Formats: sequence, C-alpha cells, structure tokens
Amino acid sequence: MVKKLRVGVLFGGRSGEHEVSLVSASSVMNALDKTKYQVVPLGITKKGRWLSDGEPMKELQARSQAHEAQPGISRDLVPSKIELVPGTGRTGIPYVDVIFPVLHGPYGEDGTVQGLLELAGIPYVGSGVLGSALAMDKAVAKAIFRANGLPCADYLLVMRWDWEEHPAEVIERVEQRLGYPCFVKPANLGSSVGVSKVHQATDLPAALNLAARYDRRLLVEEAINAREIECSVLGNDHPVASVLGEIVPKREFYDYIAKYHDESTDLIIPADLPPQKMAEIQELAVRAFLALDCAGMARADLFFSRDTGQVYLNELNTIPGFTSVSMYPKLWEASGLPYPELLDRLIQLALERHRDRGRMSTSYRADED
Repeated sequence: MVKKLRVGVLFGGRSGEHEVSLVSASSVMNALDKTKYQVVPLGITKKGRWLSDGEPMKELQARSQAHEAQPGISRDLVPSKIELVPGTGRTGIPYVDVIFPVLHGPYGEDGTVQGLLELAGIPYVGSGVLGSALAMDKAVAKAIFRANGLPCADYLLVMRWDWEEHPAEVIERVEQRLGYPCFVKPANLGSSVGVSKVHQATDLPAALNLAARYDRRLLVEEAINAREIECSVLGNDHPVASVLGEIVPKREFYDYIAKYHDESTDLIIPADLPPQKMAEIQELAVRAFLALDCAGMARADLFFSRDTGQVYLNELNTIPGFTSVSMYPKLWEASGLPYPELLDRLIQLALERHRDRGRMSTSYRADED
C-alpha cells in the first residue's frame, strides 16, 4: 500500500479575512483526494491561538473570540519547539509531510507563516517569504511592477500616522495627484475588506479612516473605467497562465458583498477578448509572478481600460480564494485542470521547491572556492 501524504491544511488566522479562509479551506479539504492524502486540519483563531486537536474547523466556525486572551509567545499559541519538524515529538501540532496554507491576508499570506515553515523545514504550498511579503503589500508590488516595466494605474501611499497628524495635507496630495473618483484601501489586505470608492472630497476622510482600521499603510488609487480581468498562474521557475476570466459585478465595484454574498455578480469564463489581447494579459500575469518571486500559485488581477484598451496590473494574490465559486480554481478548470488535479499539482510544486531549497549549502569554507 502506498503511504498517504499527510497534508496539513492551515486556516483561520489573525486577519480581517478569517471567515473567507474558513470557506476556502473547507473546499480544499473536501476536494483533496483521500486515497492519496491524509488531511490534517490546523486552525488559527483570530487571536493567534493554534488548534489541532478535535475539529478545528467546527471550533473556529462556532467559537466566540470576544474573551480570548491576547496572543503571545507560549506553547498554547505557536508550535512548541517547532513541532512541525518531521521526526520530532507528537505533542502540540501533529506531524505533517506538507502544509497547504489557506490563510488570506496578514499573518498568513504575507510571509509570516511562510517564515515559520522555513524555520521548521516543512514543505508548503505557495510563495516563499519574499514573494508572499512583496505581493501582500500592494504599494511595494506596484513599485516593483513599474521597475520591471509592467503597467499599473497611478497611486499614492499614505501612512496612517501621516493621515492622523496631517489630514489636510494628505487630502491635498490626493486631490492634486489623483482627483476623484479614486479608491482607498489597506495596502496589506484583500477580499475588498476596508476598500472604498470615493467620489468627492467629503467622502475621503471616512474612506481613509476605514482603511486605517486594518493597516498602517493606506493605498489611494486612480479609478479607471475598466473591465476587471483575472488570470490564474501556476508553477515555480516556469509558471504558466490559465485562460482569462472577467468579473462583472452588479454593484458599483467588486466589493466584499459582491464577492461573497451577491449572487448577481457575473463570472465570465473565458473572458470575451481578442486573442492578441488575451495573450498580452497572460504574458503580463506571468511576468508579474516572476517579478515578485512568487511560487506555486497566484491570481493576477488586471484592468482593461474601456477608454484606451490599455491593460493595467492591479495586484497578485499569492493565496487566492479557493471556495467553490472562486476564480483561481474555476479558471484552471476551464483550462483543463480540474480542482482535485490542481491541488495535486500545487502539492507537487511545494515538494519540488522544498527539494530545490535543500540544494543550498548552509556551511562555507574558503578553501572550497
């Protein structure tokens, strides 16, 4: 009998996208081939407490976070002695062969958990510390896109302290640089949490205050009259792009409600675009993936201007949604790679990248040069 791989599916987390993570992780765990994998659910509460015993998913779905202790470094909160390391004791977090992080947003998609897994020496699905951190901060990602000649809309980074201490100056900078309408969002979050479309000056303070609830770095972006196009990317050193999809929300923009609660949002797959434009967008998605040093998977979100036909990169999501209606798996399914096979491929890519990291020397002797 072939030994099953023990796949730790990591979900929840200290993020405004905690609930989205639970839905994505449930889909992943249900779709993993049980003849190949033994699924090990690993939950993290909103306060940072790790759960592995019992049924972590049900506990996170049901528990109240109101009276939970604040996180700190203790055996209850993080794996004691990094117990994920193969061959060590079985107390705390159980032994796994590979981790599939399904943590959206900060403390999961931003390189923090990836750093823990690197220290533990455990293979994991998705981008490493650098790629995760770069893609998570949308302002930094845009700066890297521009440095690599990749088009993105104009933007302004506002620090929370600057907004709180100099509100009039911040408003003036936004109006001089971008004008209205514009979008305001936390630089380090996703799922449209904390995002506002601002039509006039009187709406800007509330939008910046909302974004400041979720991050210390606030992004104000130029609004473009555009179609929203998405492309899934898969691979490590030689990534490939999926067919394209288009999001057509019935609401003013693709906000949290449109993504997860409004069934009237249309997901068009494949997107109705000329072949030449489709190829251009797929190339941009792959180039962006490589520019940020991503690995495994990412969903590229782009804008196709209705006025000029210009394509703009918006962002890359290194742990995209994995719900039954999420674009990342749906685009690969339309490309000929069904959901269970996509999960197989992502696990293979995680093991491949782990082996490649193992080639690096951890010692140095001058006489060996």
